[in-house]
Amino acid sequence: MKGRQIILDHIAGREAAALMVDGRLDDLLIASEAPAPGTIYRAVARRPMKGQGGLFLETPDGNAYLRQVKGISPGTEMLVQVTGFAEPGKALPVTTKLLFKSRYAIVTPDAPGLNISRNIRDDDRRDALLVIAREEMGETEMGLILRSSCIEADDDEIADDIRAMAALAQQVLSDEGEGAETLTEGDGPHVLAWRDWVDPAQVSTDEGGFEAHGVLDALETLKSAHVPLSGGGSLFIEPTRALVAVDVNSGGDGSLAAGLKANLACARELPRQLRLRGLGGQIVIDAAPMPKKERRSFETALRAALRADGIDTVLAGWTPLGHYELQRKRARMPIEELLP
Repeated sequence: MKGRQIILDHIAGREAAALMVDGRLDDLLIASEAPAPGTIYRAVARRPMKGQGGLFLETPDGNAYLRQVKGISPGTEMLVQVTGFAEPGKALPVTTKLLFKSRYAIVTPDAPGLNISRNIRDDDRRDALLVIAREEMGETEMGLILRSSCIEADDDEIADDIRAMAALAQQVLSDEGEGAETLTEGDGPHVLAWRDWVDPAQVSTDEGGFEAHGVLDALETLKSAHVPLSGGGSLFIEPTRALVAVDVNSGGDGSLAAGLKANLACARELPRQLRLRGLGGQIVIDAAPMPKKERRSFETALRAALRADGIDTVLAGWTPLGHYELQRKRARMPIEELLP
């Protein structure tokens, strides 16, 4: 089926949302037992990690780890926000830089100023949005970012969104409680779909929508490490405890450019596969053989695909053995831990 579809359903009792683009699964969100990114705690400082510049914190959901902090005494209470999912056996990753994010607005208490997405280029629209932002934020010292979804949105809806996020931020920041406590929960899959999948799409909320729209069939393919590529090549994506290994094969193509074609196809497909499989951390790509002069073309294609992906990924570069390394934020739970 052509076009975009958002299907809201459940998998094994878990809330889930799927984005289909031209009949192909493009993104997937499944609720987990772990605290969702965006959750805000009043946490209690425990012990610093000497030599690492980090600090363990107590939260209602277990230990959390705050990076790059110094001078905080054990017992100090602070507001922190979950930034991603923890590896098995490790503490929750958190930050003190709180964000209150919705479909149109992001309130940033630690970064004052009114900002508008660079994707909104029309000067008249930017001026109109700036007027709305000033009216709603008033004299507050908190910052505001208006997202690209504001381009064609109704002005009243944008104003309501700003007002709601600013009120939530004020409520959290004025907290006077004591001890470790959860102040706000992170958004679930259905809210995240509304918040982040903003391009026009048909929305299905019928029970059994995943089966009717082919989502369950697409999920079955994610259980295999093998991923066919256009042009006859393939990928094998295999997570280990230390890293995610990606092996690129050129298949039966015997031409001189076979390796380059397979690697370019990998660059275009890999971000989608990592996103759907919920894989992050260190990614090591064993590229198909190609001349070193073609590496730039591969990097350019991969960088462009990751830019559209939306999950923070650092391109670390080539190793002496000819592997390409990425460092990717653990923004999703591995799908193998969520599917029945």
